[in-house]
Parts: sequence; C-alpha cells; structure tokens
Amino acid sequence: MIKHPHLGLILSTALVASWSAGRTSAADRPNIVVIMADDMGWSDLGCQGGEIDTPNLDRLARGGMRHTRFYNAARCCPTRAALLTGLYPHQAGIGHMMADRGSDAYRGELGANTVTIAEALRDTGYRTYMAGKWHVTKKIAPSAEVEKAGWPLHRGFDRFYGTIHGGGSYFDPVSLVRDDRLISAYDDPEYRPREYYYTDAISDHAVRFIGDHSRDHDSKPFFLYVAYTAPHWPMQAKAAELAKYRGRYDAGPAAIRKARLEKQRRLGLIVADLEPSPPITPNEGPIDSAFEARCMEVFAAMVDTLDQGVGRIVGELERTGRMNDTVILFLQDNGACAEGMGRSRKAPAPAVRAGTPSLPPMLASTLQTEMIPAQTRDGYPMRQGYGVLPGGADTFIAYGEAWAQVGNTPFREYKHWVHEGGISTPLIVHWPSGIAENRRGELDPQPSHLIDIMPTCLELAGATYPKTRAGLAITPQEGVSLLQAWRGKELDRGRPIFWEHEGNRAVCDGRWKLVAKHRGPWELYDIEVDRVERRDLAAREPDRVAKMSAAWKAWAKRVGVRPWPLTDAPKEKRP
Repeated sequence: MIKHPHLGLILSTALVASWSAGRTSAADRPNIVVIMADDMGWSDLGCQGGEIDTPNLDRLARGGMRHTRFYNAARCCPTRAALLTGLYPHQAGIGHMMADRGSDAYRGELGANTVTIAEALRDTGYRTYMAGKWHVTKKIAPSAEVEKAGWPLHRGFDRFYGTIHGGGSYFDPVSLVRDDRLISAYDDPEYRPREYYYTDAISDHAVRFIGDHSRDHDSKPFFLYVAYTAPHWPMQAKAAELAKYRGRYDAGPAAIRKARLEKQRRLGLIVADLEPSPPITPNEGPIDSAFEARCMEVFAAMVDTLDQGVGRIVGELERTGRMNDTVILFLQDNGACAEGMGRSRKAPAPAVRAGTPSLPPMLASTLQTEMIPAQTRDGYPMRQGYGVLPGGADTFIAYGEAWAQVGNTPFREYKHWVHEGGISTPLIVHWPSGIAENRRGELDPQPSHLIDIMPTCLELAGATYPKTRAGLAITPQEGVSLLQAWRGKELDRGRPIFWEHEGNRAVCDGRWKLVAKHRGPWELYDIEVDRVERRDLAAREPDRVAKMSAAWKAWAKRVGVRPWPLTDAPKEKRP
C-alpha cells in the first residue's frame, strides 16, 4: 500500500504561466511515468467498479483525476505503436500486427518516419527507461545486430528490461531482453529473485531504474514506460496471491457483473438508469463452474500483483523525493479479452515446440520465439483444454468470454472490436504539483485517445515535435495535449478521432460515434446518453451518417488503411 506525502499544493499562477510560455527550464520539467496494463477490462480496478484489490491504483485515482472517455486502439501492438509515436497505428507502420503485409502502413515495425516519446524526450535532456512488453517489431530473435533496429535501445530508451514478444509464460517469459541482449530468466546474474514471476520482474526493474537514476542522474528528469503483460493470458499466478481469491467468484459472472454495475452507479461512473449491454449467450455444452471460477480467481490475482508493483514504484518515487514532481499516467491497451486460448472442449492441439535443439537446455528458452512452450523449464508438459484448472506454470489458458464481459461492464464487445468494450480504458492522471487540490478525484468525460499522450509529454517537457530526424521527414503528430483538460478546460481537438482494426471501424466526433463491425453496416450512437451502444440512430440520422462515414473514408485513405482481410488487397512493393 502506498503512503502519499501531503497533497495540499494548489496549482499556482506562476505554474500556469510557465505552462503558457512553454516549459524551458529543467526545474520546471516533471518526471513522466506511463504505466500500461494488458487485456484489462474497463471495470476491473476497484475505482472503476471492480472487486479486485487494487488499493494503489485506487489511491492514484483519488489523488489525481481520471479521463473516463479515453480510448486505445483495440489491440496490443497497434495501441503500443500509437502510444509511443502519437500517430495512428497505420501511420506508425503497425496497422495490424507484426507481419509485413507489403505496404508501409502494415510493415510490423515502427517506421523510420516516426519518432517515439523516448526519442523526443531524450533529445531534450530526459533520461529514458522502459520495463515490460515492447511488441512493436517482428524481429523477436535477430540473427544480426542490424536486425535490432526496432528494439527499445534503438528507439530512444537508455535502459530496457522486458520482452520483445507479445505474450508468454509469467514464470519463464520468451524473448526476454536486458538492454540489447537476449537473456534467460533463470540464467541472469543481475536479477535472482526467490521465485521468478514476470509481473514482479517488471515492477522490480522499474523501481531499480528510478533508484539508479536518482543516484547517477539526479539533476535530470526521466521518462519511464512500464508495460505490464498482466493480465494477458495465460492465466498464471503466484500461489499466495491466488489463495486470496479462492471462492470470491463462485457466484458466477452474472452476479459479479451485477455487483460491478451497482458499484459503478455509486461511484458516478454510469448514470443510475443505464441499461447495460445484453448478457452473452452461454457456450454450447455444460458449464464447469469450478473451472470458470478458478479462471477469474487467477485473473484477479494477476491484477492484484500488478497493483502491488505500482505501489512499489510509487514508494520508490517517494523514497527518492520525486513523487510531487512526477506525472503518472495509467491506462490499458485494449478492452477485456474474449479469446478462447486453451479453452477448447476438444482435445487440444500439441503445444508449439520450444527452444532450439542445438542449444543447451538452460539456454533454449533464451531464443524461443513462440509464446506457447511445449513444456515448463523443469520438464512438465504444458496443459490446455476446458476444465484444466489454470494458475500454474504448466497451464496456458484464457479466462473466456463470460468473464471478459464482466471486465468490460457495462459496454459491448471486447478486444479486437471498436465498440466501447474494445477501445475504452480509464486514464488515471496523478501529479501532485500540477493538478489543483480542488480537482483531485474528478472525472473528465471529454473524448481523448492514445495519440494525445505524445503531445502531452512534449508540452510537459517544453519540447517541440520534430519535423525531421536523421535526415528523414517525420509524419506530423495527430493528437492534442491533455494539459488543458487537467486545467479544467475544453480540449481544442478540431477533428474527429478514428479507428480501424481487422475491418472494424469507427469515428468519434464529440458526443457522436459511428461504428461498424467488419463488413457490417454503420451504427450511430449518441455516446453521452447511450455509451453502451444499444440504440442505433443511423436510420434516424442519415445525413450525420453520410458526413461521418465520408470523414472516416478520407482518414482511412490518408493513413493507408487496406481492406480486411489484408490478403484481399494486392501487395505493394517497397519503394
């Protein structure tokens, strides 16, 4: 649990003046910590209506403010590309996932015409650190140094500990890297915990980076990006945390969802008479209640462990005297995940073979590039299939659609889709010396997006977005700084926000949202009164649909969106 210092600092006239004039002195520039969770739903945190124990993030929310209509890009790597560059994923080169699909919008790599937050801030004197999941390059296990060009140290970070891949075991992660070198969790002389667990390792290294910075670079501000893989599948947790949640989910998804709705009403997150999205139709076949409850118990334990790590990061900021002058942003990379990983009712297919046969066993996982190993490091076969109780290192299972709907309470759809359940994340903002005391705990409902994080960081640092880098023209940034909202003012966006992922598409212009599933018709919603997207107004507002869809088509052409599936479109050759 974190203990905050006195928070009674009111935003002064001098500080407002320094913002207006641009922050130029090092003393005015705050440290910036961006923390991202993976596959967490909109309602999972305690401050968002959930029953999971998240006291540290809840305290940050109470002591700061929250953007309640903050949006991500619906999927892991497109979100990371947009966050890091301030561009839409297609402009950054990651319009889908990590494969090169033959056009610059779908290279599976951050483009040379982009600049990352780390690069932009380091150019202004910030030290830059990252711990966690990278997932913006297809070069997982490069065979030559030149192929590491897309790795963190080559995109602006001074230090890095984490994984290049998008997922994997929490007890033995694949593609684990320290700075610029592939390592093994079990053969690392610099980090030897009693029990290795990846979420803890990310937190520990974030704490280490803050401590080392205070010792070696105390006069400089820093940017720290903490990208947890938790609670992305597989559902794996430490025994002590799992024990805390035994029996908590025996009532089943419907009862937990109802309780979250009631808590959200009490917290003022939703209106009292809001009607949630319809419940899902149960899967075919009998439901194994013990198995389903166990899945959510493990998920909750994973979120709990993440929150404990946030507490340790905050504790280190306090210990080093940096808490007051540090901006902390917390967000999630997409909505809850309804993927059925490892939940097949049929005999599961053999797991992907792990390692490289020519390597010694202790080094095999170092160059392992597939997320699902055939067995654990100590030789137990990996288990999957409906009814296999998850949690241990020898299981590789997701928690399923019913719990994903609970996670996204009260919204529709999930990760992959661009309805509210797929793209909504709370954005917690905590900054003791920069957010007025009388604004702490407030909820800001203005629509905002990942593309706004880059301009926000640049304004905080008094930095300018570059027009060129290494002789190449840089794609102009798309977002707006959120500092105006932190001052209680309206954001001057000037244009709508757009999405496309796997043919799912949307445009948001103020209170109005136009959205469609792949090959489905456009649906129109007034989000201010119907954020659960139940009452489609498209037939009633044809002129608005025509205008907004035309804007979406113009945006899609500008950023390089191609028809889905991408194989339907002809491949383009590199220039």
